[in-house]
Order: sequence, then C-alpha cells, then structure tokens
Amino acid sequence: MSQQPVMEKEEQSTKTAPLLQVRDLKQHYPITKGILSRTVGHVKAVDGISFDIYPGETLGLVGESGCGKSTTGRAIVQLEKPTEGEILFNGQNLTHLSVSEMRKVRTDLQIIFQDPYSSLNPRKRIGDLLSEPLLFHKLAKPSEVKKKVDDILEIVGLPRSYSSRYPHEFSGGQRQRIGIARALILNPKLIVCDEPVSALDVSIQAQVLNLLKDLQKEFSLTFLFIGHGLGAVKYISDRIAVMYLGNIVEVATTEEIFKKPKHPYTSGLLSAYPIPNPHMRGRERVVIEGDVPSPANPPKGCKFHTRCPFVQNKCIEEAPVLTGTNHSVACHFPLNE
Repeated sequence: MSQQPVMEKEEQSTKTAPLLQVRDLKQHYPITKGILSRTVGHVKAVDGISFDIYPGETLGLVGESGCGKSTTGRAIVQLEKPTEGEILFNGQNLTHLSVSEMRKVRTDLQIIFQDPYSSLNPRKRIGDLLSEPLLFHKLAKPSEVKKKVDDILEIVGLPRSYSSRYPHEFSGGQRQRIGIARALILNPKLIVCDEPVSALDVSIQAQVLNLLKDLQKEFSLTFLFIGHGLGAVKYISDRIAVMYLGNIVEVATTEEIFKKPKHPYTSGLLSAYPIPNPHMRGRERVVIEGDVPSPANPPKGCKFHTRCPFVQNKCIEEAPVLTGTNHSVACHFPLNE
C-alpha cells in the first residue's frame, strides 16, 4: 500500500468522529464442574480491549488462532453479549439495546463469516437467501426484491441466473461472494470481515480481497478485517491492531507495523511472514517459541512473557498498558525505540 492513502486516512481520522468505539471489551466464558454445574473459573477469550475505527477505513485485527479475534467480531455485531465493556456504534451503545432496538441497527452493521460452506443455508436458493434480509427489515417491496437481488449478484461478480441455484452448486470463492452480497444488500456502514479468505485458495483470495477494496470505494464502507494471514491483512488494511491472548498489544498504521514493529510478538509474527528476498528483511529475526498459554489460566504480568525472548523481571511482575497516540504498544521495553 502506498504512503499517500495512509496519510489521507490519518488526516481524516483526526477530523471525524469514530464510527465504532470499543471500550474495555471483555468476553469471558464460565467453566463449570460437577452435577450442579458450579462455576470454577472463566475462559478469558477477550480480556479488556479498546480501539476505534473511523469512517471509510479498514482496521486489520491480526494474531494467532485462539487469541480472541473472531470473538471480538461476534461481540461487536452482538451475536454474543459481552461480559463487560462498551461498544459504541455511531455514538449509540449497542450493549444497552434490547433485541427490537438492535434489530434497527443491524442494517448498518453486518458480518461476513469465515466459512463460506457453513454460513449459507443449504436448503434455500441463493435468491431466497439474499431476499430474506430485505423482506425481514422491510427495505423493499416484494415486487422490487428480485431486481435488488439480481443487481447485488452482478455487483459481486456473479451472473443473475445464479439466484435460482443452491449453495452446494458453487465453489468456495463463489460462495464467499454470495456471503459478501448478503452482507452488502442491506447497504451497511460497517462490515466485520471474519477471516473471509482463510478458507480459499490463494488465487481466489486475491480476487475476493480486490472485490472488497472495490466495494469499499464504491459504497463508502468501513471494515474490521480479522485475519491471521499477514499478506491479506497488509494488502487491505489502513491500520493494524495486533492481538495476543485476549489483549491488543500494538496498534499502528500498516506501514509502521511492517517497517518498525515495537512489540516482540509483532516482530515475531513479521519474522514468520514470507517475503520474496530474505536478504532484504532489514531487521533481526525474532523467533517465538512455545504455544499460546490457556486463556483459562493466563500468565501473570505480561501475558507474552512466557514466550518473549527479551523478558525481564518487570514483565513477569507487572502487566503493561497500551500507550501511545499514533503508534500504541503494550510493552515495558518496546523495540525500535
């Protein structure tokens, strides 16, 4: 991504209010035991994260599997009620809304699921799957629905005739295009993309990413793009938030993250990212050893200290706080400073 669009996004973000504000979001799941299902602990899938997304930008949320990325996305669209925290969308706190009140917001807040095979009802034709949200939210008359379905299929690069087919008749890439069409047909403001290309072939991934970028320009969309593939996240994101074991450890522009990472975990992720010429890396390789600790029993202090090659006594005793304005990092001894 060139530097100019990033600078434009930075300038825009200072002039406009955030479209989405997440404040101290927590999603804890109880661990029960015995006949009486007594709660003996909690799985801290998301453990107090905060971030903003501005109109028209794409924020990438990246991290290893099990770090809480998808849980964050599901909590934002209220598929799961958060344990604690606030989610402000257009200044409205979604966590305080009733079911009927949330239904009015859902037209502006949509999600694209990771698995294009399980996210579509196999018993319904594509035309029915796409027309259902329009009829449910009363955004079109029955006589207008077919034209809207045909139009949205063409927008995502599929023939109109596909509306009469069933999901099993399509490839993975085509099904994901249908998933994008279903999210787009309500004309939303924000779309949560929950690893939308991870289940697709590499060549198809590029097509879907280009489609998302084109749709963002055409319809002034805002994306939260969740992924663990750094190539896809780098290509589509204006800013990147790095997540580890339920917490955000670093946030910066895409260019800053890739050129000057400050958190050892971010540096380790980038070290594992393949590039055409290894001799052009320009930074020392950081190897992350071991597995992610259990979110049911996270380490005290800095959660990353059990795997960090630069760990010191302070890291074991005290949890760092995410600090910084343009480039935020949660580390007692940040890199590249």
